[in-house]
Amino acid sequence: MPRQRITKEMVVEAAFEIARSQGMEQVMVKSIAGKLGCSVQPIYSYCQNMEGLRKDVADRTNQFIHRYVAAHLNREDMFRSTGQAYIQLAKEEPNLFKIFILHQREGISSLEELYEREVNPQMAKIIGDQLHISIAQARELHLNMLIYTIGLGTIFSVTTPGISASEIYRQQEGAYKAFLNQAGKDPEKK
Repeated sequence: MPRQRITKEMVVEAAFEIARSQGMEQVMVKSIAGKLGCSVQPIYSYCQNMEGLRKDVADRTNQFIHRYVAAHLNREDMFRSTGQAYIQLAKEEPNLFKIFILHQREGISSLEELYEREVNPQMAKIIGDQLHISIAQARELHLNMLIYTIGLGTIFSVTTPGISASEIYRQQEGAYKAFLNQAGKDPEKK
């Protein structure tokens, strides 16, 4: 039987699957080789260091998360459903959520810079149009909800046996109403 040629994509995918099921701390050359059924030599040939491989896994995680969130969006209520999708992700994929939240973000020195880098630039306009608030109010609301949702998702992903999703969603909804009110819009009026 011919030997299987190990590619860099195979190495990254195996590392991603290990990170997904066991956490990033379990992504090691030996565990990747075991998953691929090969010696450690091909892994070393693609990975100059583990930091580079972990960055590749974080990039692969980001791709997964963007597809996951897009698949769980309600186009009629994008803002709420986006936050709920991240909470659902934290429940279903806690290791990937942790990787997404905890990966190093270089060159960020303010929340505004974080918002600019991490968010679709059209999102504030979409939120503003759906909620009938200004773009500035929408950006403030969105940033506040991002910060809050990341915190809730982190709590959700690290607690066992786990907080109920309904409790998390109630908390998220309460924050949404408070932040919307703070932005100058009565949450009860559409």
